[in-house]
Amino acid sequence: LFDGVYPFYPQRRKAFVFDVSTIIVIVVFLTFACSFLLIIPGIRGRARLYWTLRVLLSLVMGVVIVVVQFTGDWETGWVKVNTSYKSFSHALVNADIGLHVGLEGVNITLMGNPVNQVNETINYNEYFSWSFDADYDQSYSEGLERGLPSPILYVAEKFTTQSPCNIHRQYRISGHYASATLWVAFCTWLISNMLFSMPVLVYGGYMLLVTAAFMIFSLLSFSTVRNTLMCPIQFGTTILRTGYGASFWLTLAIGLLCFVSGITVVALHYFNLDLLKTFFDLREDKAEEYQEMTEVYVNPHFVNGL
Repeated sequence: LFDGVYPFYPQRRKAFVFDVSTIIVIVVFLTFACSFLLIIPGIRGRARLYWTLRVLLSLVMGVVIVVVQFTGDWETGWVKVNTSYKSFSHALVNADIGLHVGLEGVNITLMGNPVNQVNETINYNEYFSWSFDADYDQSYSEGLERGLPSPILYVAEKFTTQSPCNIHRQYRISGHYASATLWVAFCTWLISNMLFSMPVLVYGGYMLLVTAAFMIFSLLSFSTVRNTLMCPIQFGTTILRTGYGASFWLTLAIGLLCFVSGITVVALHYFNLDLLKTFFDLREDKAEEYQEMTEVYVNPHFVNGL
């Protein structure tokens, strides 16, 4: 021990917005987008614009549905406080404390103002998982053994199963069902793209509506945690308050985009089918369809022979 704390220990750090899984998903979808852009020059006329719009719009829907599964900013909150840094010490530090809640866990950040205070670098970002294959209480106990700063342990303790706040189960179940419905939305998004390529346009529009419905269900599932009585996370007279983060609003925006796109496809199918076929590059060339022979050439030798 060095001055009562462990001087070296492996830290479980994880970015509160992006992590390795998020980057992998983005790279995969960017690869699909770049591959499509390579074949765009081979499409002629206005169909090139329609193909570009359809593919890029569909890829945006798909990447958001998958990426928000791994982001950690469904619910966020920041507060600037003067608080104790270590247990059994009267030293106070000025720091920003952040709480970032995802579907599978919570990130707690502590950043000093300035970063270097009390002869230490105060810049922590600790992740505690409550997914079904993880033990949140065990992660919290490991944080105690490693000697994490008191503000991080104080916030993390609010989410333990033994906490009087009793919010661990609510967050865990809500995040689990929100994640499950998003995976179903991803499956229906894949089915809609298959139906559009077959092509069965109206059924593809129906599946986009189903995709939007499951995305809204995931938001409703996560929002149920706001109905529970939250314990105040208080540092002196300052309270850390949280609100819906970027991932929540992004999921809502893409859900509404899927709904509007599905409604548009279904409406055009019943009221303007030609326009819908034109947008999906399915309209037959009427000039060829109704082409008539305007002149007939007859071989005179053949006629005389008859």
